[in-house]
Formats: sequence, structure tokens, C-alpha cells
Amino acid sequence: MSAAEAEPTLIGSVQRALRLVDIVANSPRPLPAKMLAAITGLTPGTTYNLVRTLVHEGYLSSEPDGLVLGSRFPAFQTELDARGVFLARVRAALRDVTEEVGATAYLSRYADGEMHLVDIVDAVQNPRVELWVGLQSSAHATALGKQILADLSEEQRADYLARHRLEELTPRTISDRATLLAQLEHSPGFAVDREEYAIGATCVAVPVIAPNVTASLAISLPSELAVVDMTLVTALRRAARRLSLQLGADALDGGGPGAEFSI
Repeated sequence: MSAAEAEPTLIGSVQRALRLVDIVANSPRPLPAKMLAAITGLTPGTTYNLVRTLVHEGYLSSEPDGLVLGSRFPAFQTELDARGVFLARVRAALRDVTEEVGATAYLSRYADGEMHLVDIVDAVQNPRVELWVGLQSSAHATALGKQILADLSEEQRADYLARHRLEELTPRTISDRATLLAQLEHSPGFAVDREEYAIGATCVAVPVIAPNVTASLAISLPSELAVVDMTLVTALRRAARRLSLQLGADALDGGGPGAEFSI
């Protein structure tokens, strides 16, 4: 056998396409095609053609702010905590909530002892709350953060609160530790902040719990339009439950604490 025959036949376009998928899979945020071209050194024309094909085949999905993994990608990706897979599933869940409820949807996650805002999908008619204070410093004043605090163990919660001051962001912010702990301990399975983070904004959050995932899914509404009732909370819980299952939650789990609640 000659040296030429011994060498494997490699298809350059396939290699380039897989490289794009790999980059998106390992990105914590959606990536515009222009950025993919810059990262890989490919020409914009080549990048757009490859992206168009990958989107058509379902391996990538085009969002307003960039590309995420498509619906077919999880078929050969078994690592549920890979950043791209996690983001793709979160983005799809938030989009569903935004379309159903008509409100901007958010997801936050607890990792390495801190709160992290993972993603936001905006509703045109109800834009996002201006995030003037980062979630790491405002968990006590947000529905996103309060829901996660309620789901943490006592030790994790005490550790978090020992490292973060309860700053008074608005006149309605709960800045007293005992009052906050009492609210968390009597949580009905969802969290609400009524102008505790920003005047004029009401947010509602529900838990997203799966192996190695403690997170919360929330929506925000102008306070004058916010009606926090069973219909809204049930819709949010339904979306959060679907996402939890996609991330590996036990299908036999009844949905965690607070399955029954009162408003």
C-alpha cells in the first residue's frame, strides 16, 4: 500500500462544520455567525453557508442574538451539563414561556456558591427589567434568587447569606435577615418580588431542579399589569418541569415542594 493510500481521506467542509458546532456547544452564550467567522478564521461567506446548512439540518438553531445548539444535537451529546447543551435547552424553555405568558423570561442557576444569570428571552410587549445590580449581589431582592435560596440546604443558605450583604435596593427590599429567612422557610413553592429589586417591576420564579442543577425560571411584568395567580404559576411550573426533565430529573418526582399553594 502506498503512503497516499494509507492516509485517511478527510472532508474539509465536514471538519469545518463540526468545528462550528463544537464552538457553539462550548459557549455559555449564543454566538453570532460573524463571531464564529472571527474565531475560526473562516471567511464570512463560508461561515454563513456552513451555518445555513447546520441550521437546516437541526444541529444549530438561529436566535435573535446568535446561534445555539439545535434540536438534533442532543441525540449524540450525552453530557447534560455541557454549556452549549444546557443553554440550548434553557433558551427553548424560556422562549416557550415568553410566547405563552407574554412576559420576558429569565433563568438563573446556583453554582460554586454563587447565583448566576444564565439567559434571558425578551417579550416585545414587556421588555426586561434593567439589571442595574448583578444577581450575585441581589439574590435576596429578586424572585430568581429567592427561589434558589429557598431550595438550598440550610448550610448552603447560611453560607451564602454570610458572604452577601442584604442591600436595600428599593424601599420594598427585605434587608432584614430574620425576615428573609422566615419568608424562605414558608415558601409556597414559588417566589415573588414585588418591586423589591426595581420599582414598577414584579417578578415570579419557580424552581428548576435536576441532578447537579439548582436553578429558577422567572418572568417579569410591569407591576400595574402583574396578576400573580394560579394560572400564571401553573404555566411557569409546567415549563420548569419540562426543562427539569430534559436536564435529567426523575420523571416520577411529583414536582418538588409546594405542589399545592395558595396565592
